[in-house]
Amino acid sequence: MDYVDSKFIGLVSSRLEKFKRVKSNLYNFRCPICGDSKKNKSKTRGYLYAVKANTNFKCHNCGASMSLNNFLKQVDPAVHKQYVLEKFKEGHTGRNFVTEEPDFKFEAPKFKKKLKLPKASEDPRPAGYLTARKLNPDNFYYAKHFKKFVNSLKQTFDDEKHDEERIIIPLYYEKNLIGLQGRSIKPNPVKYITVMLDDDAPKIYGLDNIRRDAPVYITEGPFDSTFIRNAIAMCGADANVDRWGISNRVWIYDNEPRNREIVNRISKTIDSGDSVVIWPEGIDDKDINDMVMSGLDVQSVIESNTYSGLQAKLKFTTWKKI
Repeated sequence: MDYVDSKFIGLVSSRLEKFKRVKSNLYNFRCPICGDSKKNKSKTRGYLYAVKANTNFKCHNCGASMSLNNFLKQVDPAVHKQYVLEKFKEGHTGRNFVTEEPDFKFEAPKFKKKLKLPKASEDPRPAGYLTARKLNPDNFYYAKHFKKFVNSLKQTFDDEKHDEERIIIPLYYEKNLIGLQGRSIKPNPVKYITVMLDDDAPKIYGLDNIRRDAPVYITEGPFDSTFIRNAIAMCGADANVDRWGISNRVWIYDNEPRNREIVNRISKTIDSGDSVVIWPEGIDDKDINDMVMSGLDVQSVIESNTYSGLQAKLKFTTWKKI
């Protein structure tokens, strides 16, 4: 299943009742064509699945069968038009794809906001904080007055009193600044503040820098993601990776077997069919950054301890008892 198909399955997923990802390249939901079982509302007999280079739909209740292209056309015509355009741009052709030419619409270019801030490496306070944690200060920015800076981009804070300095973690999508996170330098009960300039944009760090044809590692924080190849970070509980065409996912949670919230997240990830890292016995550090500071080869540890399915459940059961 290619990136475009995965992306548009994510976009239409909110229209599909009881939608879930069973495993890589297989999605299940109640059939929108026949409405599925009238007696049992929990029945989900509609499937989207990959067949070689194509994606097909099949309902095991009404027998409906069609390409993803025709399925989108029936379920959401507006999304279908976007799909046709994107497939056209990618150069896809064939009977299982489209016959009509897309309608091209010109939109006047919009000027995107840019970060007019010094790099964190240019000030000793943020530079010292980051280098002490083995992070590259050239990858981040520094705002001496965080609230004032944020309000210059988007009115967010009614009161700029008691302002503070923060390290700025920029969020980009298609090379446009769509949001940012402010990380406190001084001890603060609110370590991170996320501000989105576009409410519809993904709350994900590193989205522009990944290869979607390889495993994509997903961490809990931007700093952790910088130590791993082909990684992104979630910057909000409501971030949705399905929507952005990431199908080959490996989730990495903090090493806290006594944290009920993390335990529940790992359990749900395993049940969804995604891969997850289960930290091996003998590692006491809580997160990736701490592990790096302890001298661990984190990339190797992660690659050697990635599991899915029954194997993940067995490893997870052992990890919870540590």
